[in-house]
This record gives sequence, C-alpha cells and structure tokens, in this order.
Amino acid sequence: MELDKTDKTLLQLLQQDATLSLNALAEAVNLTTTPCWKRLKRLEDAGVINKRVVLLDPEKVGLELTAFVMVKINDHSHEWYVHFVNAVSEFAEVMEFYRMAGEYDYMMKVLVADMKSFDEFYKKLVNCVAGISKVTSTFAMEPLKYTTALPL
Repeated sequence: MELDKTDKTLLQLLQQDATLSLNALAEAVNLTTTPCWKRLKRLEDAGVINKRVVLLDPEKVGLELTAFVMVKINDHSHEWYVHFVNAVSEFAEVMEFYRMAGEYDYMMKVLVADMKSFDEFYKKLVNCVAGISKVTSTFAMEPLKYTTALPL
C-alpha cells in the first residue's frame, strides 16, 4: 500500500497519541471528518494500523528487570519450531520474540520484576521443550531510548 503525505501525518499523530479525536486528526491534516475517517478505515483494513493500545511504564508496574535472551538450538525441524514458538509465545514475560540469522537462532526481550523472577522464567524456558543447546542472557542497566513510533 502506498502511503501519501496525509496518511503519514495521520499515522505519526496516532503513534504519538492514539486518543486524538477524529476532529483533531481531521483538522491537523486539513480534511473534514468523513474523508479523514475513510483514510483511517482504509489504513486499518489494509493492516497498516494493527491496533490501538495504552503503553505502560514497566517500572511503575513492578517490571524493573529487562533481559535479552539468546537461544541456540539443536533441532531445526518445522515441528520443533512450531512447538517452540507456541510455547514461548505463551510466556507473559516475553515482550518480543525473533528468529535470528547469525550466531543465535532466537532472541527474546523479557521483562520481569527481579532476578528471582528471571530465574523462574529461565527454568520455564529451558524446560518447555527439548533441543535447546545454549541460552545466553544479558541484562539492561539503563534504558537510553525506547519508542514504539515507526519512522515514516
């Protein structure tokens, strides 16, 4: 889908504040509400807009430890992959989960309260499925940049 300047402006505004009213959005892009709504509906129908959510501050809800967990595996079969992805996707602690190219096969961003909670997560992870050959974790000391806004 090709995005024009108005689409990009609407998306940038919504990425900053998804609670903006239709009137405010329309005014910001010099449209009346009906054509603005139609643009938003088209962007939603095309899957450009996935969902609208509230972003929480992890520390203020007790999730003070961020870990990046890299996993190497022995079994590269499709069946193992499906089982592993389904198992890891069920872990509430996993915020992001990627299949990687390079030294490690998978990487996760994990948010937990503390090291004890991470240890509990780690034990669940290594016991969820056979075939994990190595798990390496690194821990964030300080968040320096965090955004959910995509560069348009």
